[in-house]
Amino acid sequence: MFSRRAFLSGMLAAAAAASTASRLIGQTAAAASTATSPPAGNFLVRTPNGLMLAAQAQGDPAAPEILLIHGLGQCHLIWERQLRAPALAGYRLVSFDLRGHGDSDKPTDEAAYTDGTRWGDDVAAVIAAAALRRPVLVGWSLGGPVILNYLLKHGGTQVAGLNLVNAVTHFGADLLRPEAIKFARGLGSDDLAVRSQAIAEFLEGCFASPPPPDEFKRMLAFNGMVPRVVQRSVGKISDAGYDEVLSRFDGPLLVTFGAKDRHLFPKMAERVHDLNPRAQLSIYPESGHSPFYENPSRFNQELAKLVDGTVKSQRNDR
Repeated sequence: MFSRRAFLSGMLAAAAAASTASRLIGQTAAAASTATSPPAGNFLVRTPNGLMLAAQAQGDPAAPEILLIHGLGQCHLIWERQLRAPALAGYRLVSFDLRGHGDSDKPTDEAAYTDGTRWGDDVAAVIAAAALRRPVLVGWSLGGPVILNYLLKHGGTQVAGLNLVNAVTHFGADLLRPEAIKFARGLGSDDLAVRSQAIAEFLEGCFASPPPPDEFKRMLAFNGMVPRVVQRSVGKISDAGYDEVLSRFDGPLLVTFGAKDRHLFPKMAERVHDLNPRAQLSIYPESGHSPFYENPSRFNQELAKLVDGTVKSQRNDR
């Protein structure tokens, strides 16, 4: 006959075993789900150096893929005219907030932003976490150096094509308009009044025509979330190797540029074609620094055409 103590010990052991088994089964199921199911909606991405990036995914995982990479001071919300566009509804769209931006982690050390390899590793981490096969990378403004650092370290074998949108491809002062240099000084100021004014002027300078007031207010809010250490550091990213990467890239390459850009001279875009004659240069005469926002209809159609061309090219290569 069992004693009460033995009975209770047996029940506790059985419960513990059942709990452990249940936990292991749950962990296994979660791991299997993560391994086989591409994310939908909002998800987090852990970078190699431990940061958490906020990311978003929509569309059929089997569809052609587009990874949208925003510029300095912005976040994924700046792409809403792409994320809601009927012209891009048939594609897998993934966006994320760069380190130091939006809902992503914001380290306080300069090295987190001056080291270009970290920005490139972030892109690789997003591609892996989103289970992207061969996306077209779209990089606006600071998104240019982010993409180029990815290509420098990880190569282009996992990239179907590039769309550089008023993108920085070299940090030469002769390619930056005087206004951009003025904004850069103010954005990193220790004086909150100076910094706040610079954020507003920088954002205004991103458009040839101002956005609607309600949209501009929201943009101003997420621009103000970016720590000044980010603003002080991004100009120190080395651009060594950028030209070689651009000249060697052999996939479809679309260079989009708003002719009324108040931050960059047109030579910033033209030089990409000089480096890589295969690049297609698309000029938007009435747009400023943000043609994807200012002329979304044309931009979305050209992006869709670029992506469709990469799909056709892949089929022909088989």
